[in-house]
Amino acid sequence: MPPPPRTAFEKIWDEHVIADLGDGACLLQLDRLLLHDVTGSVVMRELTAAGHRPDSPAQVFTVIDHLLVTRPQAAPRTGWNTGAVQMIDEARWRARDLGLTLIDVDDARHGITHVIAPELGLALPGLTIACGDSHTCTLGGVGAIGWGIGTSEGTHALATQTVVETRPKRMRVRFEGRLPRGVTAKDMVLRLIGEIGAGGGAGHAIEFAGEAVRALGVEARLTLCNMAVECSAKYGFVAAGDTVFDYLRGKPWAPQGAQWDAAVAHWRSLATDAGARFDREVTIDVSTLAPQVTWGTSPQHVAPVSGHVPPVADAGDAQAQALAERALGYQRLAPGTALADVAIDVAYIGTCTNARLSDLREAAAFLRGRHVAPGVTAICIPGSAEVKREAEAEGLHEVFQAAGFEWHEPGCGMCGSGRGRLEDVRVISTSNRNFENRQGKRTRTHLASPLTVAASAVAGRIADPREAS
Repeated sequence: MPPPPRTAFEKIWDEHVIADLGDGACLLQLDRLLLHDVTGSVVMRELTAAGHRPDSPAQVFTVIDHLLVTRPQAAPRTGWNTGAVQMIDEARWRARDLGLTLIDVDDARHGITHVIAPELGLALPGLTIACGDSHTCTLGGVGAIGWGIGTSEGTHALATQTVVETRPKRMRVRFEGRLPRGVTAKDMVLRLIGEIGAGGGAGHAIEFAGEAVRALGVEARLTLCNMAVECSAKYGFVAAGDTVFDYLRGKPWAPQGAQWDAAVAHWRSLATDAGARFDREVTIDVSTLAPQVTWGTSPQHVAPVSGHVPPVADAGDAQAQALAERALGYQRLAPGTALADVAIDVAYIGTCTNARLSDLREAAAFLRGRHVAPGVTAICIPGSAEVKREAEAEGLHEVFQAAGFEWHEPGCGMCGSGRGRLEDVRVISTSNRNFENRQGKRTRTHLASPLTVAASAVAGRIADPREAS
């Protein structure tokens, strides 16, 4: 009798189960462990304090990204305060002492962990990848299983190259139809979170599928998966195919030669089987989707950019209404306010969500020949050294600078040390979280795509990029 049909996610999971621990818990083999300067330094410290050494140092990579100052400055680039400098230095020397690969700020491969992992081929179809950062789900965009873990789990993973995880439920989100002009993967995932809520993916691995997903490039798929955690799913995933294989071919840590051919043959076997069952199915027609922007303090507080702040009563149950009421107070907005009437102080393009080359190209295409509105601070932080090099080779930095944007060095920026720069301002941002104080004290954040952020920077208010193009 043939085996029952399985999803691509299930196939990869099953390949990595070392032991079934009962009640849905499994001991999984890890193919990659990623450590960054904040949580990674703690993991390495705890491992050493316990008297252990890494089980598989060749499979562990340490990246300096969160605590760096990104504003251009004289070398060497370092942390934004004394504590950050000390944590970065600790991550460096501990990684070297433990024999781990260190991707430091002066390394040509440097960048945000979730940006460089696909760039370098550290993330590949069929791999399991953990990091002490919830946005490791980004790596599902290349058909890997990536997820965030806590520091105690990280210490266990560093010591054993294994981790205990509970098998998730299966959710498939189909985005059907063709994306209209001016609408992007960021708008797709914001629309999803608005529909199912910030808790709608809890306990699930989300597989993104459908005509619109198949048409996306790899970098856009990474954006989709990056925000799976914003609806409480631990994992985001797109089954890999030729688009992904073409992207990964020749990457430094990708298989080469005959090993590449064998790897691709295996990766093709990891497709979701016809008839595979999901615990939940969601379908969204993107053919009429408009650019999206958040109005509150949760990614679920989202509306079309041409829309209005909704009434509190529309938020849902009493708890959701209370959250919406608090969000409006924090954001200093009133129900019925047209989003296009909301003035901004800062426009920010960056983070692990939307700081890849395609994102910068998209924003630069809009900005060419235009200028940031008076009084608006505009910032662009490329996601990696490679993105920055390629953008500069294409002259994109000149477009951003001519338009009035600051052009920074790679790093986590306003999700890391950069948040200390902003206080009591309104920001439209390509990041993934708009929580209270997320980008600085009393800073009010509106999430949007790079294209919408560029249009808003020029208008000086939240703006629909389709109206100006």
